[in-house]
Amino acid sequence: MEQYQAIIIGFGKAGKTLAATLAKEGWKVAIVEQSSSMYGGTCINIGCIPTKTLVHGAHQKHGFAAAMERKSSVVEFLREKNYVNLAQSENVDIIDGRAEFIDNTSVRVYQDDGVIELKGNKIFINTGAQSVVPDIDGITTTPGVYDSTGLLNLTTQPEHLGILGGGYIGVEFASIFANFGSKVTIYEAAPLFLPREDRDVADAIAALLRDDGVNIILNAQVQALSSREGRVLIHTPEGVDDVDALLVASGRKPATEQLQLQNAGVDVDSRGGIIVNKYLRTSADNIWAMGDVTGGLQFTYISLDDFRIVRDSLLGEGKRTTDDRQNVPYSVFMTPPLSRVGMTEEQARASGLNIKVATLPVAAIPRARVIDDTRGVLKAVVDADSQRILGVSLLCPDSHEMVNIVKTAMDAGLPYTALRDQIFTHPTMSESLNDLFAGFICP
Repeated sequence: MEQYQAIIIGFGKAGKTLAATLAKEGWKVAIVEQSSSMYGGTCINIGCIPTKTLVHGAHQKHGFAAAMERKSSVVEFLREKNYVNLAQSENVDIIDGRAEFIDNTSVRVYQDDGVIELKGNKIFINTGAQSVVPDIDGITTTPGVYDSTGLLNLTTQPEHLGILGGGYIGVEFASIFANFGSKVTIYEAAPLFLPREDRDVADAIAALLRDDGVNIILNAQVQALSSREGRVLIHTPEGVDDVDALLVASGRKPATEQLQLQNAGVDVDSRGGIIVNKYLRTSADNIWAMGDVTGGLQFTYISLDDFRIVRDSLLGEGKRTTDDRQNVPYSVFMTPPLSRVGMTEEQARASGLNIKVATLPVAAIPRARVIDDTRGVLKAVVDADSQRILGVSLLCPDSHEMVNIVKTAMDAGLPYTALRDQIFTHPTMSESLNDLFAGFICP
């Protein structure tokens, strides 16, 4: 049994960064990854990087085949780079295979040519998340039904793409394929579209998608799936629809089912998420969990921050915790993208705070005129008493860059007037924050 100071299960953002860091400190590290196509983790291989590369390709009016080819080359380049970054370290062993726990210090790895066992003083779980498969008859047996990973590997563009689920993943793919010229239909079981957003913002997003030719069906009750003559049949109480391909975008859950966590005394919640404390320690004192596998926010930058917390516990002062996180932003890379940080108007009103709200149509922004994309709206919510920014929703080009400016101001506790009166370059989308925050009545 090979002995290591650290065993890391999963080659994701937190795991690979921790492996490199510990190796530089002289630790002997094993990093176990069950698929050679996943070096670097979800983001690089089947998440952020390939989807955003396709967003760019669709926006640039590249053909579907050319965009898919470029997507593959970008992913392959980054995957190889991530592998080499660790493989070149004499203190890191990259071990291919599926890991499961023997006990809290031992791991069994199933490889193509046999089984090996590893022993580690400390073990870190970074296995990420996997697609949720709804209980629908035919969903696992019908040809032409894909999860997001499968859809990213299509070689032929579907003329009509169906999407089961109208959440953020579904919205991104709907926008991508609509911009490539596919007909798209979203089947959303809930009565509300994007319920986490304010209704005016959600309605604006729905309008943008519909302008691109996306059909959004709410209260959609998909009862079964089948196939006929190479097409996917979608059975609902209203009848049978047919599409060329169907994306199942029903969310993701922690990938813990095969780890045999009970052997290590690691507790999980009802969805399989590993339960951790604010230092990311599990119920087993020498085992940590990082990234999507904890059941928290599924963002690469949260996984990176998880690494920082664990690094501080191992090599620093042990003061960093998940409690230190403030105002986590997110972006949905539809076209134009939606980015949000902090409270919505609905949340702020429910909190009982004395609030002020301002909106700005993107058509009023000079830069939007320059780049010929005036779709969308900007919205800000502030505390009228403290002048603190409570949150923004930005549905506009470059919102994924702008939201970081607002987050920085919020984290620093600056009043909204700091952005209202800031000097920005011109013509830029960022300077619209001047006008957005000037929309409040000055106290």
